[in-house]
Amino acid sequence: MTGRRSLSERSGTRRRTQAAASALLVVGLIAGLAACTSDPLADQYRSGDNKGFVAADGFRVVEISADERSEPVDFEGVLDTGGTTSSSDYAGDVLVVNFWYAGCAPCRVEAPELAAADASFEGQDVAFLGVNLYDGAEASRAFADTYGVSYPSALATEDGSIKLAFAGESPLNAVPVTLVLDKEGRVAARLVGQIEDASILETIVRETLEES
Repeated sequence: MTGRRSLSERSGTRRRTQAAASALLVVGLIAGLAACTSDPLADQYRSGDNKGFVAADGFRVVEISADERSEPVDFEGVLDTGGTTSSSDYAGDVLVVNFWYAGCAPCRVEAPELAAADASFEGQDVAFLGVNLYDGAEASRAFADTYGVSYPSALATEDGSIKLAFAGESPLNAVPVTLVLDKEGRVAARLVGQIEDASILETIVRETLEES
């Protein structure tokens, strides 16, 4: 009788183990289906897996007082929307320049925040310009459509001079990076790393806009 009870107990244990494994499989399948509806690379970044991009070492904001700013940045570039742009197009405006590329996970995470900041200054002397470091026009515009970004991006793959123009102002080996240029075209602030909240950028832009 003792031997038969032991065998029964072992069989019950196997059944419970199999049931638990089946439950875990179902949970895994549900999680996998949920992941399919999100952005895998952005999710990868949020989870702390830094594959697929070169990230800035933490988020840093450096504001530069008006009397310490360098010379105006003179640039030109080819837009992903067609045509060209140059620094003269933004004369008298506060210009936000965001350096990014489509395969950059933190760029994907921050894109809606940039779009929100852009929308908040509609009708004011503020402009936004992306600088796509690695993609062509089609990929650049697809990204913009996906994340609700309405402003254009200059393509460094079409005209690398725009990277050279900003080389002394921004660590382009780490993205995303966002620069705020004052009305004279001088860099007033650097935001290095992912912008997590639009209000951070909006505050800096508003202060720069209010400068006399």
